[in-house]
Amino acid sequence: MVVEYIRYRVPQDRGEEFERAWSEAQQVLREAPQCERYEVSRGVEEPENFVVRIEWTSVEEHEHDFRGSAAFGRCFAAVKPFFEQIEEMRHYEPTAVRSGG
Repeated sequence: MVVEYIRYRVPQDRGEEFERAWSEAQQVLREAPQCERYEVSRGVEEPENFVVRIEWTSVEEHEHDFRGSAAFGRCFAAVKPFFEQIEEMRHYEPTAVRSGG
């Protein structure tokens, strides 16, 4: 399992639009066998900051299987209006340092 973090800086007047876009995209993520979990979080101190956290089965299955599917096109179309607001989009491997074991 790998975790993809996508950090966005979205103008405050577009925050609700951003959340609606990801609500649309989540329909695709729910059906994707490569996606295990996801969440969208908004900054408390700086509400223009958002972090999207997606757990994928593997980098390969995310980048080749999911991105090569028709489902990816539908997901990307929903969030594409915010592509320019991305500040970071990377995969991370969890370490042994975490709660719950």
